[in-house]
Amino acid sequence: MYYAFPLLAVIFWAGNTVVNKLAVGVIFPAEIGFYRWLFAAVILTPLLLRPTLRSWPVVKENLGKIFVLGVLGMAIYQSLAYFAAPKTSATNMGIVLALMPLMSLILAILALGHRLTLGAVVGSLLSFFGVLIVITSGDLTAIAQQGINGGDGMMLVAVAAYAIYSTLLKKWQIPLPAMQLLYAQVLVAVVVLFPLFAVLPQTGLNSDNLPLVLFACVFASIGAPLAWMTGIKHLGPSRTSVFFNLIPILTALIASVMLSETLGSHHFIGGGLTLFGVLMSEWWTRPFRAKAQAHGSA
Repeated sequence: MYYAFPLLAVIFWAGNTVVNKLAVGVIFPAEIGFYRWLFAAVILTPLLLRPTLRSWPVVKENLGKIFVLGVLGMAIYQSLAYFAAPKTSATNMGIVLALMPLMSLILAILALGHRLTLGAVVGSLLSFFGVLIVITSGDLTAIAQQGINGGDGMMLVAVAAYAIYSTLLKKWQIPLPAMQLLYAQVLVAVVVLFPLFAVLPQTGLNSDNLPLVLFACVFASIGAPLAWMTGIKHLGPSRTSVFFNLIPILTALIASVMLSETLGSHHFIGGGLTLFGVLMSEWWTRPFRAKAQAHGSA
């Protein structure tokens, strides 16, 4: 039963990747990025303002860290996807997102002292090669000739930002209840994104874009994190994190139905390599250093 929670979370996140594409031409990226967090703050404030204020000594002591987390995990990661959507496909976005667990693992090895494994090394290379196949449509020479597509490049930056966010979240271990920490980061996102919202063109909320904003707010900003945290609570972080690998598959399926996106051979080959690399990094845990030492002593 508890497996339903992380599955629900990744369905919401995959659906929101498609919403990013549906928002193109209906609402400006800076608008949906800001309204999403503003509405989330409005929904969460009656429930969490008082408990968070009671935790003010802890919040004050960690204010700088909370600000950095809010900027990386909410403002940069979530908003860049809206700016990337006009320049790439939802399927590509989903496959690039598959790099997130691997990036988090690499950063955990570098910053948190986690053990370097053979799976991490080989998986990194396979996943990187898989993403290259996707973003070049199977023609690797396109990078040398044209560079990386702007949308795919933005998604790579967004994924890197969230990987850093996840690493800092583990490293800092801010002593706040999960929902209060989420609420504080939502408020940071509202403050940080407001200047961009204020200076860039606006469409205004209407019957066409309001459902997209509400989906991003209710399901992707509140529902998915709640379901994900519930999964971690009952299943543990390791078993829960495996579900994240379903995002590119679910995104491709939803996009093929909702957006009529065509899946090419480069999506299957590149996406398969990316997923295989991520799974290998999680399951092949033999220490890299141990092999190096054994080789040296032979």
